Amino acid sequence: MGLFERFRRPVRANGRDGGEAREAGYFPLYESRRPIIDDEDENAPPRAAPAPDYARWDEGLAQVDGALEAEERRRLGWWQRDYWRARGRLWWMVRGIAAALLAFFLLVAWLAVTAPLSKSLQPIAAPQVTLLASDGTPIARAGAMVDAPVEIAKLPPHVSQAFIAIEDRRFRSHWGIDPRGIARAAWTGRGGGSTITQQLAKFTFLTPEQTLTRKAREALIALWLEAWLTKDEILERYLSNAYFGDNQYGLRAASLHYFYRQPENLLPQQAAMLAGLLQAPSAYAPTRHYDRAKARMDLVVSAMVEEGYLTQGEADALPAPRLDVRTRDDLPTGTYFADWALPIAREGMEASYSRQVLTTTLDSRLQALAGRVAARAPLGEAQVALVAMRPSGEVVAMVGGRDYAASPFNRATQARRQPGSTFKLFVYLAALEAGWEPEDTIANTPFESGAYQPRNARESYSETITLEQALASSSNVAAVRLMNEVGSERVIRMARKLGVASPLPEGDPSLALGSSTMTLIELVAAYAGVAGNAFPVTPRPFEREERGWLEWLTSREDSLSRRHHEAIERMLRVAVNRGTGRAAMLPVANYGKTGTTQDYRDALFVGYAGEGAARLVVGVWVGNDDNSPLDGVTGGSLPARIWKDFMRGALRLGGPAPAPKPTASPDPEGPVQPFDVEEGEEIPLDENGSTLRIEQGGVTVSTEIDGEPVELRLGEDGLELAPAGEPPN
Repeated sequence: MGLFERFRRPVRANGRDGGEAREAGYFPLYESRRPIIDDEDENAPPRAAPAPDYARWDEGLAQVDGALEAEERRRLGWWQRDYWRARGRLWWMVRGIAAALLAFFLLVAWLAVTAPLSKSLQPIAAPQVTLLASDGTPIARAGAMVDAPVEIAKLPPHVSQAFIAIEDRRFRSHWGIDPRGIARAAWTGRGGGSTITQQLAKFTFLTPEQTLTRKAREALIALWLEAWLTKDEILERYLSNAYFGDNQYGLRAASLHYFYRQPENLLPQQAAMLAGLLQAPSAYAPTRHYDRAKARMDLVVSAMVEEGYLTQGEADALPAPRLDVRTRDDLPTGTYFADWALPIAREGMEASYSRQVLTTTLDSRLQALAGRVAARAPLGEAQVALVAMRPSGEVVAMVGGRDYAASPFNRATQARRQPGSTFKLFVYLAALEAGWEPEDTIANTPFESGAYQPRNARESYSETITLEQALASSSNVAAVRLMNEVGSERVIRMARKLGVASPLPEGDPSLALGSSTMTLIELVAAYAGVAGNAFPVTPRPFEREERGWLEWLTSREDSLSRRHHEAIERMLRVAVNRGTGRAAMLPVANYGKTGTTQDYRDALFVGYAGEGAARLVVGVWVGNDDNSPLDGVTGGSLPARIWKDFMRGALRLGGPAPAPKPTASPDPEGPVQPFDVEEGEEIPLDENGSTLRIEQGGVTVSTEIDGEPVELRLGEDGLELAPAGEPPN
């Protein structure tokens, strides 16, 4: 209240001047011009009031108005127009610069994540992988032909000049995007609209989709590459990854494939032909379309002349290059086993240009035996699958169908079919763990009530049956009753412990009869866990590395008690020797179980035999791809006989197996060097194109000295050096 006290009028009673008393109040808020009379000094002359300070009042009112306007702006919402209109030029400038910097840093971060520079050093196609059997025999080769990257400094100038002349003439001067080049390509039809940097961005970081979004990203990544890499580094990565047709990726692989020489030794005409392939590698591949490749090469040479890389005379003197394609091997690119093993192999591979040679667990003798056994089986129109593995899970043989060339679909690893009564293994194991014994009995009478009423094969029933007899005769009603006794939860838990990962419905009584689907290799791995009494078992195409102590401590591995393991093996042996699997009986201890699904749609036999390191776990499936019924085929008939036929040969129970016919076994590391050579045939000496030719009366070595082709002839007259192509003196 101190602010207002200065304006308060004091109380005055009747004074000496006889004036009237006045009440307390406030002075008016304007300055009066009337004379001011000093109440204390009556004789003092009256003083005039000072002139009002209008400027000061105006300044104060302006401050108040400004404060009111600022408060009104503060209360405005960002969505209101006046909120933005009230901002000054400096405010907009500062925030515009900040937004631009933020966008720049976000763009750099996005490029660093989506287009890391290290990715341009990696091959764009998976390199070649050669798979060997356990004895070193090559079995398959797949993947692209990818070789070591090139270095521009080590290449002859005409190599890089050929690619620049036809693909990106202004490569050395632009910043990744060349509007002039795009206009020239549209006008002349020569060259591409994209620069070499854009092409590197496209096939290294992006998909081949033709959209505006992809083109925008391509341009951004091209600018990113130009900002961080030198021109030579961009060209090196481009030439090391580009596709040249015939499954050849990179200049080195293409140079060796088409001309059998390193790119550092390419002749001008060879470099021009390779540069011409990039526009349409498959259409211009000289191995299939030499005339097209030659016409495209002439276009490249003309571009080199226009750019001053060659004179017209040098261009006219260039001959048509001679191809030197050498077949390195005749290995198949895929088999049922290779198609399953290759993805597993590539999971642990680092991206590199090096070719890989991997030794698998496949046994070439057992694989050949499995193929012969499946080929001679009377299948009719049905398909067959066979998987053989060690108790450790190492797969030694695999048949995924009757003919890989006709159908590469792998029925051993990809087809999900009902296992039928082979699933009863888990039911009886769960019962043993629940306290049942093989001699215990259970009702074997037909179901007379309930929604689900399974039947035994051939309507064979009895009042009671022991568990051992029930498994041997594959009694369906006994298996369903047994699962009802122990609970489907316990059966599913046992299947999971043995490695079954497929869905298993809880509470479904048909589960006991194998109504849920799974793959054959999954089922065989579960039986392998019983065979080795260590589970779960993971099927593997490569030997397992030695486990470290930490992995040994943390790995989950289970086993059956000795009593339960002996009991289940006793029951599985009876199932073969006196049960439904008699057709698979061997002269040695063997264990197994048959399986037949409803309407004879699937027929299986899974079992194991042998001792120690020679023990094999084998599963055989027979069925139709369209799931149509077989002609009365059961698991105890054709699959059991195929299993027995394979096991007799694998365990050498019927005498020594006939030796397979010798077949070509090419060196997986590279070209085979011939020793028995007919007269006039050339022998390659190195990767630079040098050859040795045996002719009548002497030997000729063709090579290059300082870039000039020469021939060294050793004959009766001694050693002679002459330019290539000249007749001997």
